[in-house]
Amino acid sequence: MNYSQFLDMTPEVSLIVLILIVFFYDLFTEGKERRGFHTLTCILLGIHTVLNIFPGQDRELFGGMYQAYAMTDIVKTILSIGTLLVFLQAKNWLRRDDTRHKEGEFYILTLCTLLGMNFMMSAGNFLMFFIGLELASIPMACLAAFDKYKHESAEAGAKYIMNAMFSTGLMLYGISFIYGTVGTLYFNDIPTALEGTPMQILAMVFFFAGLGFKISLVPFHLWTADTYQGAPTAVTSYLSVISKGAAAFTLMVILTKVFAPMVENWQLLLYVVIVITITLANLFALKQDNLKRFMAFSSISQAGYIMLAVISGNAQGMTSLVFYVLVYIAANLGAFGVINVIEQKAGKIEMNDYNGLYQSNPKLSFLLTLALFSLAGIPPFAGFFSKFFIFAAAFSEGFYLLVFIALVNTIISLYYYLRIVKAMYIIPNDKPIAYFSSDCSTKISLAICTAGILALGIISAVYDGLNLYAFGM
Repeated sequence: MNYSQFLDMTPEVSLIVLILIVFFYDLFTEGKERRGFHTLTCILLGIHTVLNIFPGQDRELFGGMYQAYAMTDIVKTILSIGTLLVFLQAKNWLRRDDTRHKEGEFYILTLCTLLGMNFMMSAGNFLMFFIGLELASIPMACLAAFDKYKHESAEAGAKYIMNAMFSTGLMLYGISFIYGTVGTLYFNDIPTALEGTPMQILAMVFFFAGLGFKISLVPFHLWTADTYQGAPTAVTSYLSVISKGAAAFTLMVILTKVFAPMVENWQLLLYVVIVITITLANLFALKQDNLKRFMAFSSISQAGYIMLAVISGNAQGMTSLVFYVLVYIAANLGAFGVINVIEQKAGKIEMNDYNGLYQSNPKLSFLLTLALFSLAGIPPFAGFFSKFFIFAAAFSEGFYLLVFIALVNTIISLYYYLRIVKAMYIIPNDKPIAYFSSDCSTKISLAICTAGILALGIISAVYDGLNLYAFGM
C-alpha cells in the first residue's frame, strides 16, 4: 500500500489532527488553563475550514475505496462551517455547572461525527461507506444523551441508538444482497452488473431505508421529534442540518452512480416518499407547541424538499441540493441559535412563551423572523431561491405534479412558520421574556447566519460556481 495517499485526504487528515489537539488539550489541562478551551477549538476548526475551503483535484485512492471530487470537498467545507456555528452557539450551554466538565467530550464527539460524514461522502466502496456511517452515528447517540441526568436527554439517546440499530441492520441486509448478486462492493463496478432483478430492487429499498433514517424521511422519521425535543438544543441543531446534509448528498451520489441502471425504480420510490414526507410533516407541524418538536417536523418537511433535488438525478439537481444545504444551514442554525439562547437565558421553549417577545427583545425577534421567512421560502430571502432551484431541477425532469404538490405544501408551511411571527409581534403579553444580552459567540454565529440568509439569494455567483463543479462530477 502506498501510504503517501493519506496525504491526499486533506480534509480528513486535518480534521484528525484537530481532534487529537482537542483531545490532548482536554486531557492535560485543568482549572484556569481551560478558560480558553472554547476559543481554541473554534479557532482550530476555523483554520481547518480555511485550509480546505478551495476544492482539490478529483482523486481516487486505495484502489477506489476513497473517492473525492470538487463538489465533495465543497460539501465538506459547508458542513465544517455549520459545525463551527454550532460550537459558537453552544458556549453558554457548555459553561453550565452540569456540562462544564464535559466540554471536551462534546467537541471530540461532534468532530468525530463530522469525520465520519467526510468518510461517508468520499466512500467508493460500501464497506468504506458503512465505516463512515457508523463513525457518524454512534457518537451522535452519545451527544443526544449528553445531559445524562435529565430524563428527556437519556430517552432521546436511547431512541436514537435503537432506531439507528434497526436501520443499520436493514441497510447491511440490503448491501449483502448487492454483494450476493454482483460480487463486488466497489461503486465503480456495481452498475455494469445490475440487471434490476427483484433481489436488487429489494437491496436498493433496504439501502434507501437506512439513509432515510439519517435524513428523517417518512416513514423512517419516528425518532426525530422525541430526539430533537430531548437532546440539548445545540445537539438538536447539529442533527437537523449537518447530519441531514451529509446523508442527503451521499444518497444522491450513490443513487445516481451505483444504482444508475435502476433509475426508474428509485425515482418511483422517491416520488412516493417525497409526497408523504412533505405532507405529513407539515400537518404535524401545525399541531406543535414545543418549539423543538416544531423544528423537528419542520426539519422533516425540509428533508422532503431536499429530495426533490435528488429525484432529478442530474447535475442541476446536484447543484441545487448543495445550494439548498448551504442556505438551510444558515436559516435553520439562525432559528436554533435564537431558540437556544432564549432557552439558556430564560428557560423558555414553548411557543406561547414567545408571545410579545418583540417588546423586550426586538433584535432576536427580528433575526428569528428572517430565519423563519427563509425556511418558508419567502422572497427575497435565500430560502426562496434555494426552493426555486430544487423545484426547477425536478421540473426539468418532468415531475410536474410532484412540483405542484410541493408548492401547495409550501403554502401550508408558510402558515405554521407565521404562527411564531404572530406570537412575537401580534399576540399581547403582560409579562414577556425579560430583556437580556447574548454572549459574544452567539452574536457572531447569528450575524453569520443572518448574512447568509440575506446574501446567498442575491449573490448568484455562489450557485453558478456550484453548477460548474457539479458538471465535473
